[in-house]
Amino acid sequence: MTKPLKGNLKVSGDKSISHRSIMLGSIAEGTTIINGFSFNADCMATINCFSKMGVDIDIENNTIKINGKGLYSLKKPLEPLDCKNSGTTIRLMSGILAGQNFSSTLTGDESLQKRPMNRIINPLKEMGANISSFPIKIFPSKLNGIEYISPVASAQVKSAILLAGLFADSKTSVIEPTLSRNHTEIMLKNFGADISCNGTCSTIRKCDSLYALNLNIVGDISSAAFFIVAGILVKNSEILIKNVGINPTRTGILKVLKSMGAKLEIFPKNIENGEPAADILVRHSQLHGTKISGEIIPQLIDELPIIAALACVSEGTTIIKDAGELRVKETNRIRAMTTELSKLGANVKETDDGMIIKGVKKLHNAKINTYNDHRIAMTFSILSLYDDLNLNILNKDCVNISYPDFYKDLAKLTNF
Repeated sequence: MTKPLKGNLKVSGDKSISHRSIMLGSIAEGTTIINGFSFNADCMATINCFSKMGVDIDIENNTIKINGKGLYSLKKPLEPLDCKNSGTTIRLMSGILAGQNFSSTLTGDESLQKRPMNRIINPLKEMGANISSFPIKIFPSKLNGIEYISPVASAQVKSAILLAGLFADSKTSVIEPTLSRNHTEIMLKNFGADISCNGTCSTIRKCDSLYALNLNIVGDISSAAFFIVAGILVKNSEILIKNVGINPTRTGILKVLKSMGAKLEIFPKNIENGEPAADILVRHSQLHGTKISGEIIPQLIDELPIIAALACVSEGTTIIKDAGELRVKETNRIRAMTTELSKLGANVKETDDGMIIKGVKKLHNAKINTYNDHRIAMTFSILSLYDDLNLNILNKDCVNISYPDFYKDLAKLTNF
């Protein structure tokens, strides 16, 4: 029988905020100091790209110092910028590079090459950008402001447009169908941009300068989600996860788990650079099914794989819909989760935009394909704690994409 999970844990810094801190620090004026950065493969790709454009980025004792020289200080890279597996890097950086006076090429690994890029290329072209794909090639051009009604609630699409808006000759607005995560808007405001937000509409105006900041990055709720579910799954467990970001555009996971009957306590703390944080106490809980759809989906899109795994051993039926975005992540996560959970004896049906999951009492051992997707690997590593499952998880080291210390942190809770 799996031992109870006990102890306190501080998860890695928020990946989304970490990416944006490098990007904005690189085009701000002055020295930006970052603590709590997430040193994963995706965020390191962002650091490497800006270093190749002449930005002085120094890392010492897990503190990052960026000596920014301004919005137009980036230098033409001597080679294509390799974004590796990172959709955030390639899409957001495209917005910044569309406003520069040099040409650039952005590329990435096989997985990234398959992900949809027209969702940023089309609005950037509307702004006057000279941009094509794939690889993404950008040539100097004069940008004009637009009002863009986005067909998808995507923080990456919204952010690419808003970052290009820093360089446009008139105001730029993005209107989403539902609100996606708003880390870009918060950080732009903190760096001194002229940006305003009203409901699902964000508007930015041309900016002469951004100004350096000291940033303390809160813990990543997408990383914390795995340990929250672990505490729920394993009998007699009690885990306190410290300093987790609870930005309202990211807390869908907490709302859904509570609706399923999870024993969670939230202890709000301070607000770091506009981002609220809390300690989260989780205890073992017996859960029941729920329906997850509509406006909450963008608030938990990255957590849906671990929610689906949990639903497999919860009482009753869980319906996930309006989550077609899962099909264009690092892998087709709807297909991947349905396929791999079914190997364990779970009752899972794939739908066009989600899954229908009926809880079962017992799962059995299997060999799991991760599809080189970090969130699939972490999901099944957590599910293996349930009822002494022995899962052979292939290529589980792909967790390095977002959370290199995942297995080390999990061991802290199992070896208390």
